[in-house]
Amino acid sequence: MNFIKRALLSMKARKGRTILQLFIFTIVCVLILSGFTIQSAANKASELARKELGGDVTLSVDREKQMESQQKESSSSSDGSTTKRRMFESTPIAVSAAEKLAKLDHVAGYNLYSNTQALASGFDPIKSSNDTSQDSSSSTTQQGPGGESSNDTNRPQMVQADLSVSGVLDSATATNFKAGTDKLVSGKAITASDVGKNVVMIEKTLAEENDLKVGDKIKIQSSDEATTVELTIQGIYETSDSGSDAATNFSFLNPYNTIYVPYTVANTIKGSDSKDTVDSAIYFMDDAANISAFEKEAKQVSAVDWDTFKLDANDAVYQQMIGPIDNVASFSKNVVYIVSIAGALILGLLVMMQIRERKYEMGVLLAIGEKRSKLVGQFLVEILVVAVLSFGIAAVSSHYVAQVVGNQLLTQQNATASENTSSSNQRGPGGNGGGPGGGGPGFGALLTANTSEIKSLDIQVSLEDMLKMGGIGVGIAFISVLLPSILVLRMNPKTILTKQE
Repeated sequence: MNFIKRALLSMKARKGRTILQLFIFTIVCVLILSGFTIQSAANKASELARKELGGDVTLSVDREKQMESQQKESSSSSDGSTTKRRMFESTPIAVSAAEKLAKLDHVAGYNLYSNTQALASGFDPIKSSNDTSQDSSSSTTQQGPGGESSNDTNRPQMVQADLSVSGVLDSATATNFKAGTDKLVSGKAITASDVGKNVVMIEKTLAEENDLKVGDKIKIQSSDEATTVELTIQGIYETSDSGSDAATNFSFLNPYNTIYVPYTVANTIKGSDSKDTVDSAIYFMDDAANISAFEKEAKQVSAVDWDTFKLDANDAVYQQMIGPIDNVASFSKNVVYIVSIAGALILGLLVMMQIRERKYEMGVLLAIGEKRSKLVGQFLVEILVVAVLSFGIAAVSSHYVAQVVGNQLLTQQNATASENTSSSNQRGPGGNGGGPGGGGPGFGALLTANTSEIKSLDIQVSLEDMLKMGGIGVGIAFISVLLPSILVLRMNPKTILTKQE
């Protein structure tokens, strides 16, 4: 009798065992296919998020190198009696150099920042409760060596500013606007076309307190009152930034007193030395995966002094969003491994028990001349028929299982990530970090706090996932049959029949 026909008759005669194998094999296939579909969905979501969010790379002064250089100069000084103390120095970046980096590959956009402080002229800033600013007309009295008072006109007057001036190339991509903390409520945003123009965006509360609207003009002065600039209000924005604790003592740190201007206006307030320069530049990548390639290419641009400046990559938004997805993908990958191994072991044990029960049948068949390979083939046919049925059931049901399991895992991972982010923000310093519009330490926290989570995965069973599941299923079938078969078929027919009681 043909071994395939014998296999089908055996399955019909042993319905209970066949149903048990079908049940176990179906569970194994459903879990394996669900694992693969969850991985595929997570990879697609990861790729989409990476392309949509991209990453930011900031060009700024390398403070560590700056301090190290000052330390070396101090230690190598020939005058041992005088020690030069290290101090914070502002080193501007040439706009031309920053723009050369913006032309490199993988740059989807960029922004330039030039920040300073100023005095309101002809309108009132929002005062902070503990502000101890000096009046602009007061002079600074210095104590002479002998204790006498003297007015040193060569020293700068210590006048406290009451406005934060955030000079940008494009306000829409400035830190607070990109994070959603600041939102334009009327008028127009500042764009690259406004460079060189005296226009300004002011906060809604500041506008209401001074009865200002779009089209009105205001004046601001440099802290030393040497420079006055008249600005036309181009837009009014609203902020939800609560500011730092220091804002209660200094009005210019109050978020309501932040004004956005083209970076050329901020440079005018700073003075002639700041012409055609910026404090920092941020480049928006077309894909977070291209950050390293951009940095490598940027280092070849000789217009930037890389002994003075550095590039800092910031993909905090992408990492926050992608972290839970990667965890889900990793978990589903482990599920595939564990289920495959466990399934092979369980089915192997079932087949081994089945073969032991059928030793007499095998002994008779071997005694009448049946080949050992056909006996193994009979067991393989029996398990493969079960496998094919399991594949069909898994193909129909795994989509729903994967959708429920995947979204549940993603929800849990999002909750964990949110808790970690909240804890990190509470441990970190308060305030907006780095000033308005800047890319300071609080930049990542601002963006991640306002980033929407990916709350569900688009689960689709693909042909590739089906083929991978089928390959593993067939592999499990072969392993579960071959290993037990070897233990029995190595015996000769006489031994099998003799031991059979």
